[in-house]
Amino acid sequence: MLPTLHSERVTLRPWTLDDAEAVFDLYSRWDVVRYLGTTPTVLTEPAQAAARIATWNAFTGPLHGVWAIVPTGEDRPVGTALLKLLPHSGTKAPSTDTEVGWHLQPDAWGRGYATEAGGRLLTHAWSHDLAQVFAVTYPENEASQAVCRRLGMAPLGMTDRYYDISCALFRADRGRDRGRATRRRRNSSFGPGGHAGG
Repeated sequence: MLPTLHSERVTLRPWTLDDAEAVFDLYSRWDVVRYLGTTPTVLTEPAQAAARIATWNAFTGPLHGVWAIVPTGEDRPVGTALLKLLPHSGTKAPSTDTEVGWHLQPDAWGRGYATEAGGRLLTHAWSHDLAQVFAVTYPENEASQAVCRRLGMAPLGMTDRYYDISCALFRADRGRDRGRATRRRRNSSFGPGGHAGG
């Protein structure tokens, strides 16, 4: 079962069908999806949001999954956070490399939620004995690359190993990132997508 995770200012919880309107609102925005997937595509029908939630809920946890980002004291999600296996280019078969990512509503940008959610998922990954976690972004997505750096992730250059596209690759190593998200989150400014896949 996918666990609910807490930090100082956000809760990461499983998505439910009751969140379909929030999912549709999030992924029907070009500003959010423009850096997601080989061919970024907005949702055009509410039924697509329900189908996406069903796909996310196929992750049974406890390590990998897709979470709703909910600010503390609120009920409505403002974004998505994820830990999942990166897919190989060509075959799309899952690799052994775990990816961290985030997608935020535009009105939630600049509040440090991506950094805090990403940091909480890294802590979750370390608690399951992962040694490394990766992030991939479109090369022009400088805002999300800045989030990766605030999380203590090291830039590794460009790669075409995942998602059938050329991505900027970052890596977090257990024991090297702790505390950075907390120290830097209040000065953060981030864009909508922390990963290149959909």
